[in-house]
Amino acid sequence: MGTITESFGQLDFFAAGLFLFFWLCFEYIIDHSVWRHKSLTGLIAHQRREWMLEVAGRDVRIADMAILTGQMNGATFFSSAAILATGGCFALLGVTDEVIQVFRDLELSQQIQRSAWEMKTLGLTFIFVYSFFKFAWSYRLFNYCAVMVGAIRRASEENAATCREQAIRAAEMNILAARHFTAGVRAIFFAFAYLGWLIGPKVLIASTLCVIVVLIRRQFFSKSRDILI
Repeated sequence: MGTITESFGQLDFFAAGLFLFFWLCFEYIIDHSVWRHKSLTGLIAHQRREWMLEVAGRDVRIADMAILTGQMNGATFFSSAAILATGGCFALLGVTDEVIQVFRDLELSQQIQRSAWEMKTLGLTFIFVYSFFKFAWSYRLFNYCAVMVGAIRRASEENAATCREQAIRAAEMNILAARHFTAGVRAIFFAFAYLGWLIGPKVLIASTLCVIVVLIRRQFFSKSRDILI
């Protein structure tokens, strides 16, 4: 453990801490803070509720099931991509010596120690594994939502309250599935920022700041958000 610790400098620990801090803070703001309703994710969640309330008044729900199928297909695609990325990380561990030699030849960073490189690669692997679990769980939740949509009764004067409750519950399931899906996509964004650490801690800081600026802009200052207001 001492050898691994000695492989990183103080700037490495600062950069890694900053990376985790921004990731966790952004996730808190989007999913749990008072500003979550003003974000793009929060605004589209409102549209999901409106969608399910409309579903309750329709006899034919083929189009709604097609939308849910598309959501499930998206989760399947990204979970498969996460598995491939995880395999790529393990392959990267198998050619550690060759990669270190490439970095030395290109002089992209200071002397890279083998233990540091392997720990960084394992960290990248963990991010992709995390994203896979998020995508896989979102797929299951979208599946559950499809079942709940199929169980929604057609609204009438006699059962209006029951149909509304069923529609809202289906909407909340869809919102939860989308939240896990978004968390998986967010992990991929931060994985790209994490790649900067393979070059050096300063690059990690710069790449993390770039990613967080892009994510904040898309959630609070993008044209797509303006459309939903």
